[in-house]
Amino acid sequence: MSTAVILMNLGTPAEPSAPAVRQFLREFLSDPRVVEIPRLAWLPILHGIILPLRPARIAPAYAEIWNTGLDGEPVKGAPLFYYTRRQAELLQERLWQKRPDVRVDFAMTYGDPRLCDVIERLQREGFDSFMVFPLYPQYSATTTGSIYDQVAQIYRHSRNIPNISLVHDYYRHPMYVRALANSVREHWEKHGAAKKLLLSFHGIPKANVDKGDPYYDQCRGTAEHLAAELGLEKDRWQLCFQSRFGKAEWLQPYTDKTLIEWGKQGLESVDVICPAFAADCLETIEEIAEENRANFVEAGGGEYRYIPALNIRPDHIETLARIVEERLPQFSKVSG
Repeated sequence: MSTAVILMNLGTPAEPSAPAVRQFLREFLSDPRVVEIPRLAWLPILHGIILPLRPARIAPAYAEIWNTGLDGEPVKGAPLFYYTRRQAELLQERLWQKRPDVRVDFAMTYGDPRLCDVIERLQREGFDSFMVFPLYPQYSATTTGSIYDQVAQIYRHSRNIPNISLVHDYYRHPMYVRALANSVREHWEKHGAAKKLLLSFHGIPKANVDKGDPYYDQCRGTAEHLAAELGLEKDRWQLCFQSRFGKAEWLQPYTDKTLIEWGKQGLESVDVICPAFAADCLETIEEIAEENRANFVEAGGGEYRYIPALNIRPDHIETLARIVEERLPQFSKVSG
């Protein structure tokens, strides 16, 4: 049996232009997993208001982060696309040491490369077993759930469905927590520890959690595991949620409001990390590293420092490799 591992992330516009952003948002915001408003109510808003207006406002933000990295890596193109591709390449190099017959590739939930195209190509090359690995440490129906939907849709009419598995989550994996902690410790060694560590996770509507989405509990678990690994007392760190959209209540406390309040209180320094992001992207580089920095400083806060996502850190690649090894039974047979 020939196995392929497919890393998956959200996706990005093909270029930092309004037409490309519009095409990306059309696909992204049309997913009922992302926006659970009834289609008859939502689609007129999407096509009548959001898609005609929002892309022109967002495209300049994408242009600012294009070819931008935060960890010294010479990024080319969209950071999220670049880092996901490099993660696949480095994971392939790492797995070759034990299983040279295992292929690693990558796909995006929205935009290119599409999961259906990647699987079709790999099947033509002879692979008949697939491990789909969403790069979301915390499960949410809005992210990993959409990938389950895609897998089901790809094989909806197939007579011969291959052996296929998905990684549901990995927020409790000790190597993931350790990699996060290592990134914080290395940051502190260079810059000193700030008065507060803010752990900012991408938000989702509170109603989603009320209906059973485990995302909030897994974010809280991540924060608590990381704080314990770092030996932080409760008054030294704060769990928050960013990137809310629309008028509905989202998970709280909100990152931007928390930072503004801390600024008004005259907080001397804050370090911010985004544990839900496996790769830096618009929501970390522009929203967290820039926009929320301005919010904090303008409100009266002191030093503000963003700790980059794990990206292609060696301990991150090693974490991904370990998760693959633990979930593919072939590895245990080889190593045993």
